[in-house]
Amino acid sequence: MNAKVEGSSSGADNIKLIAAGVLLFAGLVLFYVFADSSLLFRVIGLLGVVGVCCFLIYQTDVGKRTVSFFRDARTEVRKVVWPSRAETTQTTLTVFIIVLIVGILLWLFDSLLASLFRWVTGIG
Repeated sequence: MNAKVEGSSSGADNIKLIAAGVLLFAGLVLFYVFADSSLLFRVIGLLGVVGVCCFLIYQTDVGKRTVSFFRDARTEVRKVVWPSRAETTQTTLTVFIIVLIVGILLWLFDSLLASLFRWVTGIG
């Protein structure tokens, strides 16, 4: 049991994350406090605050691992062999036909059970 816990982070990282959260909250509050100001300036200010928050978050271990995850995900998506238009169309039509057939079978089964229920109970 000598495994290192991956979820642990330093106190400085926690302070940076809390500061980013507080800054983002303050930016949102100020966005609405200055509702009578120009929307353009408010949006630019809010985007600046979000940018600073992203920079703060990136400076933490969690932020660096998150960015690394998205880079790895993008690399994996590039490796995917996507189906052609014809394959996509055939698969979509197959799914629609199967859904239609299953829907009809369920409707027939439901009708059969309803008829059987009416015959047994004499209601209807």
